[in-house]
Amino acid sequence: MDDKCIMENLLLTEKGVCDLYMHGAIESPTANVHQAFNQALNDSLCIQDRIYKEMSAKGWYQTEQAEQQKIQKVRNQFAGM
Repeated sequence: MDDKCIMENLLLTEKGVCDLYMHGAIESPTANVHQAFNQALNDSLCIQDRIYKEMSAKGWYQTEQAEQQKIQKVRNQFAGM
């Protein structure tokens, strides 16, 4: 397993952890539990961001710019809500 594959696995795992923490925060029955999940979510989001930035710097996570026409179409679609 090469470094790129390891980083991809780390990123996918971290995204899954963020999803679990988010749902824990949403469903938490008390303020203390909500705060604990919320802090864990924020920490995990920071880890996810660091992994993404490292992968992006190495060219392992490439994104493409959205077309302005598509952006405007979505804006128009939701403007009337």
